[in-house]
Amino acid sequence: MYLLPVFVIERIVVTGYWPTQTWLDGKIPFCEWFVIPCCLWYLLLVAVGLWLLWKEREGFRRYMRFLAITFFLSELIWLLLPNGQDLRPAVMPRDNLLTRLVAGLYAIDTNTNGFPSVHVVGAIGAAWAVWKTPSLRHHPAIRRAVAVLAALIGRSTLFIKQHAVLDVASGLGLALAVGVPLYSSRRLHHFRPAIERE
Repeated sequence: MYLLPVFVIERIVVTGYWPTQTWLDGKIPFCEWFVIPCCLWYLLLVAVGLWLLWKEREGFRRYMRFLAITFFLSELIWLLLPNGQDLRPAVMPRDNLLTRLVAGLYAIDTNTNGFPSVHVVGAIGAAWAVWKTPSLRHHPAIRRAVAVLAALIGRSTLFIKQHAVLDVASGLGLALAVGVPLYSSRRLHHFRPAIERE
């Protein structure tokens, strides 16, 4: 539901956008291996949502609230400030399965409206939700794995030229601006799953 407007707006803004790339992006090499964590973003968001829906209803509501607010604000920024980046290679430096996967991702997800990056926002939101899930408190390996995957997802967008540094930085800023007040409210600290109350 949240992703549908993303693809609609991307089809509206195709030219005349503000280019977000800077000299920092020129220092980051293209590496097709990073397409793997980038594609895992979709699986991460869905998996966390399904787990919370099954185990932690309050956590699920908070996770959905985070995604709804951050994605809406991202889409609003895209409409008010159409943006894009011109970093994608015209020709792939190599021909292999991973570069073909990158090319396929380019065809689905355009180079426009990446500021802020919803890849970064969504990955941080998923990691935050996992860290705040009481039923996973005694599973530190899962929490660390999700945090590492979220960090890799943010970095991956830079190495496959899906986003510019400014896109990633603004995504981090937006996630913090929404997540800190949302996940620091007292209601969450007092929440306990039904299995612990019995």
